[in-house]
Amino acid sequence: MQELIYPFDPGVIIRKRKALKRALEAQEGPRLRKKIAVLGGSTTSDLVKTLELFLLDAGIEPVFYESEYAQYFQDAMFPPESLASFQPDIIWIHTTGRNIENWPTVRDSDQQVEEKLAAELGRFQAMWESLEKRFRCPIIQNNFEKPFFRLLGNRDAWDIHGRTHFTARLNGAFAQYAAEHQGFFLNDTDYLAADFGLRRWADPACWNMYKYAMCFEAIPAFAFSVANIIKSLFGKNKKVLALDLDNTLWGGVVGDDGVEGIEIGQETGVAQSYYEFQSYVKQLKDLGILLTVCSKNEEENALAGLSHPEGALRPEDFTLIKANWENKDRNIRETAAALDLLPESIVFADDNPAEREIVQAQVPGVLVPELEGVENYIAAIDRSGCFETTTFSQDDLKRGEMYKANALRAAQQASFGDYGEYLRSLQMHAVIDDFLPVYLTRITQLTNKSNQFNLTTRRFTTEEMEAVYNSPDYIRLYGKLVDKFGDNGVVSVVIGRKNGEALDIELWLMSCRVLKRDMELAMLDRLAERCREQGLKTLRGFYYPTPKNGMVKGLYESFGFKKTAEEPDGSTVWELETGSYAPKCKVIAVTGNPVE
Repeated sequence: MQELIYPFDPGVIIRKRKALKRALEAQEGPRLRKKIAVLGGSTTSDLVKTLELFLLDAGIEPVFYESEYAQYFQDAMFPPESLASFQPDIIWIHTTGRNIENWPTVRDSDQQVEEKLAAELGRFQAMWESLEKRFRCPIIQNNFEKPFFRLLGNRDAWDIHGRTHFTARLNGAFAQYAAEHQGFFLNDTDYLAADFGLRRWADPACWNMYKYAMCFEAIPAFAFSVANIIKSLFGKNKKVLALDLDNTLWGGVVGDDGVEGIEIGQETGVAQSYYEFQSYVKQLKDLGILLTVCSKNEEENALAGLSHPEGALRPEDFTLIKANWENKDRNIRETAAALDLLPESIVFADDNPAEREIVQAQVPGVLVPELEGVENYIAAIDRSGCFETTTFSQDDLKRGEMYKANALRAAQQASFGDYGEYLRSLQMHAVIDDFLPVYLTRITQLTNKSNQFNLTTRRFTTEEMEAVYNSPDYIRLYGKLVDKFGDNGVVSVVIGRKNGEALDIELWLMSCRVLKRDMELAMLDRLAERCREQGLKTLRGFYYPTPKNGMVKGLYESFGFKKTAEEPDGSTVWELETGSYAPKCKVIAVTGNPVE
């Protein structure tokens, strides 16, 4: 919904909130239903109502629990029955500088200040540990905005008695806790307040009259930030940045002005702005975001512009380059198809408002930020929250290379007349075995991002995945595939729960970048082997249809499973006897986890 895309008008969102909610609820399509507990140190009602809009727009249907005013600590340490029975999927502790209880004074000794800091940090850590132990779900905690007054002036920033200094130390301790604890995430209130403007943000009248910890106009930005964390946790962030070229990555038109005539580099302020934007895009690539080109241009001119000696980007930084004279909405769809991703995984960056409008209208789900003035390009993409990072693995760093290797595989496939011969030529080998701790982050990522080859589309939090990993009630398999073109990383996950002499397959997914490589057969072979080893006679598979996973509707049938039940909504149950099962994969050499 356009009103909810950055840069949004907070006044419009606040005034039209009910109408926006009705419009969002009327939209068709599946939504993830998630329970979110909000433990507030200030009034939360308008924050929650605004957060709901951003989540609905992202395909998440939230159900909220709200603590009573300023009862965040009591609810965390001694959860009432209403919270205990709610069983949240996510907990958000909405505290701000207004909730710091142990401020230092200028009369305190250094030792007294240290004791106050320890007491404040201990109070929060006690909450986090209590909630984690009881609910085992992700926790989002605000850090603290800077105080709205400085008793010591500039000295407040470094003197041990200064509130500014005290707040910075608390924020540092919160950050350290986040770095050391999976499933704990910071909502960076300090940055949000600075970005909004601290003098406007910390409106004493809003606190004194309504107990709002920030001004009314800042509520949408604050809710948007929390929504970005939640969306990322459930795999709703973007994976691809599709970029126009002329007047987007450089100033001027390379086909008309020539490479020597475009603006990029250090010679002028405009050239520096384009160079700064290219450098930002390069950092996104290093983060694992796939870069593609979507430009009306001759490919030769596009490659020449990307090879400009003063530019930060090079042709090899892009997974796919579509420089032609086709409509850009068509190129966006073809880009998604070539990468085996859904269009909703893409952000389209173009300086031309007409092109942006066409793509936005013709390719639903693609995020199209407003790019007005090169000096504003970074902020437009960065503030949109589309690449919010809550988990980060080594596979993320290698994602671009993995997709490039896929392009090489596709080129080789075209040279073979026999598909089986092509698969054998890839010289594939896989590690398929029980989960290893080093891969749990990537495995959890896959459960929240894989939509097409995903039979049940069950999502797991980090805590839930750790519980599965530590439980003897499951058979767990991850699959890591390597071939002569490179390492695809962890690409498949199966989780089955033991049920008498059967194994109920609660999750079976695979990354679309290894489709049609027989990896699913290799996973099935190892799964049947593990079942026999543990005396399990039946594999029971479940298919729950969604608008995105139709490609695996017939998967169990193709494996030789027999259908035992079917619901009106298309959900099916399948069974396979493991005793007579014969291995099916002939083109992948499979090994287990390396021996330490």
